[in-house]
Amino acid sequence: MRKNKQFSLLYEMAVFAEVVERGSFTAAAQSLGSSTSSVSRSVTKLEDALNTHLLQRSTRKLSLTSSGEEVYTRCRQMVETSDLVLETCDSLNQDISGDICVSVPKALGSTVLHPLMPDFLAQYPLVNIQMILDDRALDLIDNRIDLALRITDQPPQGMLGKELFRLDHMLCVSPEYIEQHGMPEHPAELRQHSCIYLGNNPADSRWRLKKDSEVVDIDVTGRYAANHTRVRLDAVRRGLGIATLPTFTAAPDLRSGRLIRLFENWQFITNYQGAVWVLYTATRHLPQRQRVFVEYLREHLSGIDFFEDQLPICSSLE
Repeated sequence: MRKNKQFSLLYEMAVFAEVVERGSFTAAAQSLGSSTSSVSRSVTKLEDALNTHLLQRSTRKLSLTSSGEEVYTRCRQMVETSDLVLETCDSLNQDISGDICVSVPKALGSTVLHPLMPDFLAQYPLVNIQMILDDRALDLIDNRIDLALRITDQPPQGMLGKELFRLDHMLCVSPEYIEQHGMPEHPAELRQHSCIYLGNNPADSRWRLKKDSEVVDIDVTGRYAANHTRVRLDAVRRGLGIATLPTFTAAPDLRSGRLIRLFENWQFITNYQGAVWVLYTATRHLPQRQRVFVEYLREHLSGIDFFEDQLPICSSLE
């Protein structure tokens, strides 16, 4: 009897999961190709069968009850398992295919991820990539994002992932600027130089450097600020000042001698540094197309040294 009840509610469980993810009965109905009233009846049927309220309904929004949160987690797992079964069957009959939506910070996306895409797309001609370049940590479920590259010490709660490489920042300057303004010998001397910083908020003009137990905080000034990595890179090349740049951006110019790294024995401390992970929601069974994409990123980026290992270059972004 219990089995019969379980099987009879599978559709309602899937509909309930869709309602939660879409945020409304109407949006879920549009996604499912059904009517709002039919979706509402399915949720009510599930609540009656489980003898509990799953959703708090108001005229403005829906919210999960405590019971609803637990039931949703299980229903989501059920839907994902169903997707995995279907994908497994598909993979036996056809090549890897489908869409992947990946969120990535702007500089990482344009400089590190984008140059790797032509080769991946050539290897998997039936896979489509949508890259969302945004420095905000977008919610994967709300924005229907499959994978995200983020700087984090460990996956946030509710997420899993693979660590790829470490991102560090460094101070860079052109030989022409040094010839004109002199070489600073200690970080404290940056106060007397023109510094190029992000400018997103007041804290961006307060630089912190550390060497062993010595920590130096400097309030820098300069005539130019830009929140785009490649703009700051170009500004340094043109001798406009001293800038902070991520390793992957600065490395080619440092290798060629076009730029000089300042204070190599000091660590530049910023919120924009740390381990870069590729992340996905913990409740999701990765479809095959996403698994091969994650492995592709690990193959090309895991433990990469941007001074030794050169990525493909897209000249249009230079």
